[in-house]
Amino acid sequence: MPLLLLFHKPFGVISQFTTGSNGNHRTLADYIDVPGVYPAGRLDADSEGLLVLTDHGPWQAHITHPHHGWMKTYWVQVEGIPGEKALNQLRDGVVLNDGKTRPAQAQQMEEPPHLWAREPPIRYRAAIPTSWLSISISEGRNRQVRRMTAAVGLPTLRLIRFAVGGWTLDGLSPGEYRIADSAMLSSLPTSSAVPAKRKRPSSTLARRGKY
Repeated sequence: MPLLLLFHKPFGVISQFTTGSNGNHRTLADYIDVPGVYPAGRLDADSEGLLVLTDHGPWQAHITHPHHGWMKTYWVQVEGIPGEKALNQLRDGVVLNDGKTRPAQAQQMEEPPHLWAREPPIRYRAAIPTSWLSISISEGRNRQVRRMTAAVGLPTLRLIRFAVGGWTLDGLSPGEYRIADSAMLSSLPTSSAVPAKRKRPSSTLARRGKY
């Protein structure tokens, strides 16, 4: 039976098992002793929260490919207080330098309960208030949530991925992982494949001068 792990990645840990060119960062190998598993998606070193790992390639592809529309929910601490205009921009899609994002679910929230301390702590500026947002997206561009909040005038100070699909951080402290049981795997198909790219019909190619 393939394995799937849910890991609470702490701040400063890179989403790989070797340091590579990332210098002295801690890696997944400092926390996970299960051989053969790899991340399905990633979190940047300066982001925290839920990271899914599996030893099954089709599951990895199913979770990460945008075609399947897996929602990922983030708790985001930002500088400033969001107005309805900024929230609607996030909901409608934000124009970034690599194109417009898909519509997101976005709302203001209270500070998460039982929030753990981060080391190092975020920077505070006495003259600028901070607030928390819940943002759910179904795509995974590089540093996407940070770029989205910056685009609407709300720079991100702290970013925590709380959920991937129906899996959440509940019950996991930073640095802890658990192996998913059969009930938790019910959202995954027994066979998954990344959809092949559709080939353009030959007539279309001919009209565009490609033979």
